Amino acid sequence: MDLRKYGRAVPDLSHERRLYRQGLRVVAGVDEAGRGPLAGPVVAAAVALPSGLTGEEEWLKKLDDSKRLTARQREAAFDLIHEHALAVSVAEESPEEIDLIGIGRAVIRAMLRAVEGLAVAPQHLLLDYVPMKECPYSYETLVKGDSRSYSIAAASIVAKITRDRVMERADSLYPGYGFARHKGYGTALHWEQLASRGPCPLHRRSFAPLRQAMLAMGDD
Repeated sequence: MDLRKYGRAVPDLSHERRLYRQGLRVVAGVDEAGRGPLAGPVVAAAVALPSGLTGEEEWLKKLDDSKRLTARQREAAFDLIHEHALAVSVAEESPEEIDLIGIGRAVIRAMLRAVEGLAVAPQHLLLDYVPMKECPYSYETLVKGDSRSYSIAAASIVAKITRDRVMERADSLYPGYGFARHKGYGTALHWEQLASRGPCPLHRRSFAPLRQAMLAMGDD
């Protein structure tokens, strides 16, 4: 099914190919997961795909904006990315760092650290839209980039799976909050457990809804 016929954007290699025609060979897509939760780190991923791809590879067609894929599809795509990509790197910023410098700066710092961790130096970055004022790399931002560029889609999947696994491990470290289920987002279950247990070290105490709830509970 060609989803473009129904007005839905799907990722392709058009942005990467434009850069390849300019003589660039290492283009990295960058995205993050975990900007909005009440708890847990923010995770960024950088993925550089091989420059010789045609866009018709079957494994490549399994990549999409991570939010559009089922959990099983994301897991399968995660493995395919690590099998076929030129380089993959992830980085995270902790809840403590988020509280200290703010989520916006934490996202940018995680993205840049992920890029720095790539095994090959990127010549250009494709970023899912983020208001980055300064960057030591040549870059461009794409609105809804994870649904327009295979490189960014790959990064969105790697970031999402990596963060989900962090939160699943956190469930055993801080039992009772349901981290394995809601991954730190503000679900009804999460708020119920916060009301009865109070925050744990994974909670972002600087986030306004959590800060207000803590004040109501008398926990400052």
